[in-house]
Amino acid sequence: MFQKILIANRGEIALRVVRACREMGILSVAVHSTADADAMHVRMADESVCIGPNPSAQSYLSIPAIISACEITGAEAIHPGYGFLSENANFVQALEDHGITFIGPTAEHIRIMGDKITAKETAKSLGIPVVPGSDGGVPDFGSAKVVAKEIGYPVIIKATAGGGGRGMKVARDESELEIAFRTARSEAKAAFGNDEVYMEKYLQKPRHIEIQVFGDGKGKAVHLGERDCSLQRRHQKVLEEAPGPVITPEQRAKIGKICADAVAKINYIGAGTIEFLFEDGEFFFIEMNTRLQVEHPVTEAIFGVDLVREQIRVAAGLPMEFTQEKLKIRGHSIEVRINAERLPNFAPCPGKITQYHAPGGLGVRIDSALYDGYSIPPYYDSLIGKLIVHGRDRPEALARLKRALGELIVDGIDTTVPLFHALLDEPDIQSGSYSIHWLEKWLSARFG
Repeated sequence: MFQKILIANRGEIALRVVRACREMGILSVAVHSTADADAMHVRMADESVCIGPNPSAQSYLSIPAIISACEITGAEAIHPGYGFLSENANFVQALEDHGITFIGPTAEHIRIMGDKITAKETAKSLGIPVVPGSDGGVPDFGSAKVVAKEIGYPVIIKATAGGGGRGMKVARDESELEIAFRTARSEAKAAFGNDEVYMEKYLQKPRHIEIQVFGDGKGKAVHLGERDCSLQRRHQKVLEEAPGPVITPEQRAKIGKICADAVAKINYIGAGTIEFLFEDGEFFFIEMNTRLQVEHPVTEAIFGVDLVREQIRVAAGLPMEFTQEKLKIRGHSIEVRINAERLPNFAPCPGKITQYHAPGGLGVRIDSALYDGYSIPPYYDSLIGKLIVHGRDRPEALARLKRALGELIVDGIDTTVPLFHALLDEPDIQSGSYSIHWLEKWLSARFG
C-alpha cells in the first residue's frame, strides 16, 4: 500500500480524497494555487505545496509543477479527482516516466475514450449499443447532408474532442443543417483547438443514464448500477439520483453486464462511467468518463461502498473488495450540485462566506470545502458543495432532501439552493417524469 498520496485537485473532491487517505492510514499531500492557500483541503492534508499562481494553466494544470511537488514530498502516487488533469493521457504518461503511480486508468484507455469517435467505435466493438450516426468524422457540409439524410432528422453535430456542451448543435431539418454544422466546427476549434465533428441521430425525449463500472486492471470488472442524470442545464448536470426512477431490474442487469464485460475485456483499471441516452427502453452510448464522477456519492450511498478507497486499493495492486454478487442496491439516493451562482441567469457569484451551517441527521451527507469566513475565488468552477441524501425509497429521499435544503445556510453569496426548493415542488420531479430537456424548458417558462 502507498505511504503517501498527492491530490492533484482542489475543493470538495480534494477534501474527499484527503478523508479517504486518513481512514486508510495514508499520508496526504495537497497542492494549491496562491488563491487557495487558505482552502480547506490545504488545511486538512498532512502536507501542502504551492504549485503556482491563480490561473489553472499555471497551477492545477501544470504537469511539471505537480510532478515537482511529488518529488519534493516523496509522494508515490497521485489521485487526480475529476476535472483538471484527471483525463489527460499525457499527464498519466509523464507520471509513469517518473515512476509515480496514477490512481486511475492507463494512458491508453484515457486516449481511446477521450476522442468521441474512437470511443464510439470501441464501444461498438465491445458490444455496447450506440446511437445511429456517422462512421467517424464528417469533413465537410456536403458529407453532412448525406449523413443526415441516411440517419434522418433531427440530427446533432458534436465536436470529437468536445465536452460540456461546447461544439454541439442540433439541426431539425436540412434548412438548419449548414449553420449548425459550421457553428459546431467553429466552436470546437475555439474550445478544443480541433474542429473535427461527427453526427448522430438526435433523440427527442431521452433520459441521461450512466453506468458505474469498476475494474481491477487484470480482467475482472463489476458494475454498480446506474445513475439518472437527466436534470441538466446547458448539458451540465444539476441533480443526480440512483437508482434511476424508470430503469427496471431487468434493464439494469442487462446493460450493467454489457458494460462490466466490456471494460473487463480491455483490462480497465479503477472507476469509470459509461454514459447513455435512454429512450423507449433502449440504451444508446454517448461517451465514457475515465475517472471518478462528481455524482459518485449516490452510488456509494445505495451500495455502501467507498469508491475512492477502492480506487486507491486497486492502483496499489490489491484485489477489489467487492464482487458483482455482493453488490446489492439498498434504498434510493439523490444529489444536488450547489453552485455559487446568482439566479435566474446562473452568473458566477464568488465572495466571502459570512455564515455556513451544514445540514445533518439520518441519511444526509454534504461534500463541501466551505467554512465560515472562507473567500470563494473567482478563478475556478462555481461548484461549492454537493448535498446527498439517502432513504429507504425515493419518496423518503425526496423528503429528506427537502428537509436538508431547509437546514443548509450559506450566507454572503448567492447559491443555487433556491432552484432546488422550487424543483422539489414540481409534480414531474416528485414522480421522476423528466427528460434531459425538461429543466431547460422549465427555466425558460419560469424566467423567460
